[in-house]
Parts: sequence; C-alpha cells; structure tokens
Amino acid sequence: MKNILCGAVAAIALVAAAAPASAQTNQRHYAGTDSATINLGFLGTYNTPAPYEITNPQPGFLGYNFGQLLGEAGVVLQLGTRYRAVADAPADSETATPTVNVVFTLSGSVNKDCSFYSGNNAGARNIDFGVIGIRTGNNENVNNAFEMVGPATANIDTLTAGCNFNNEVEITKDSASGLVNTTASGYDTVQFQNNIPYSVNASWTGVALNAVTAGSAQNLNVSTTDLSGLKQQGAWRSRMDIDIVAPAVTSKGLVAGDYSGTTTLTLRAL
Repeated sequence: MKNILCGAVAAIALVAAAAPASAQTNQRHYAGTDSATINLGFLGTYNTPAPYEITNPQPGFLGYNFGQLLGEAGVVLQLGTRYRAVADAPADSETATPTVNVVFTLSGSVNKDCSFYSGNNAGARNIDFGVIGIRTGNNENVNNAFEMVGPATANIDTLTAGCNFNNEVEITKDSASGLVNTTASGYDTVQFQNNIPYSVNASWTGVALNAVTAGSAQNLNVSTTDLSGLKQQGAWRSRMDIDIVAPAVTSKGLVAGDYSGTTTLTLRAL
C-alpha cells in the first residue's frame, strides 16, 4: 500500500480558516497488510480482511464505534498501523460580524434671527416731509383755504430684510390719527383739524406660514384709519419696500404747527 510513506517526505499543510468557519481537523486512519481473528468480547469475533483500510470510523449500533475497535485491535495485535491528526483552536470570543454598520449622529443648531438694514445711523430713519404745502393764496375760495395742496408721500426700501424661521411682520403707528400737531392753538373744529392721516404699505417676497415653497409677492397694509397690522409667514429674505402716503386733507384746513408721528416695523421670529 502506497498510503504508508516509508523513506519519503510528508508535507503538512497548516490552514487557518477565514469566514465562513470550517470544522477543525479530526482524522483517524487505520491500515494493515495481514488478516487476523479479533475477539470483540460479547460482540463475538471478527476476521479482518487483508489488506484493510479504515478511515474515520464513526459510532454505529448502540453507540459502539466498531471501526475504531477493529483498528485499535489491529494495532495491539501488531497487524496494522494508525494515523491520527487532531487540531484545535479556541473559537471567536464573540459572534463574528462580517459586516458592521456604524451610525454617526450629527447635530448642531442655528439661532433664530431677523434682519433689516435701516441705514448706518438714526438719522437715516428720520423721514422729514419738510413743509407740507397748504393753499395760502388770498384768492382761494374760503372753502379751500389752508387745505393741503397734495398728498405727502415717502418711500423707504432696503435690500436686506428677512427672518430664518416662521415669523411675523408687524407695522404699528403711535396714533391712528396719523401725524399729529401738538402745538397749543385753539381752532374751529368744524373748519380745521390738527392731524394728517396716513397709510403704510410694506411689500417683499416671502411664503405663507409653515409653507415650504417658492417665494411670491407679499404685502402688509395699514390703512389711514388703522393703528397697526400684522402678518405671519415662513422664513424669507428679500428686498422690502415701505410706502407711506398721507392723502391730501381737503375737507378742512390744517392748523399751523409741527406735525409728527412714529411708525414701527417689527420682524419677529416665532
């Protein structure tokens, strides 16, 4: 039998298994050239063939490994030989994970902010109509004397305005009467008045409250008789134009003096 190496070189291959795992080596081989009668006790006797080979015998009837018993008997009786190869290594410390998913949670925050560029100093926000013209000609009809010649208007625009969150735009006058003359002077209330009503209209590009869409034209108007106005909307940034119009007072004359009023524009993140 050429399986029994004599005067030859046997090369032993050592292999460490990668995934998937394979069974560890457990080899038991028997071979012999002579036959014999082997007494297996209460199992009786067995006549071995010649020559014989027994490869990796396994337990059989009643759990007895007859092949191994015969092979070992052949060794004891010096009728054959045996080859064993057993390898062992500890298993993985934990269940192997060929694929690992690691989730990184990124976080940060952005502060709510509203911006409105209104010039570099307070003077930029003082809107002076100058002299508001009235009819002063001595040839005017008495029903037209001292009335405004025409409307007073002002336009304010800024290229930088907006809020980066749901917000509201609010316009508030300090008086629904508009520009008020606080100069001490008596007057006929049927023929004169000491206030000039005005309207305020702001326009910009924005979106409705909570809307996620492209911006469109928006506006907020406070009429000549209103004290304030408010509009809620989503985040926006754009140019804003503010138009102030004081229609000509033609039903009564204006009492002489200084007329003043304040209008407050508020951008408020919600």
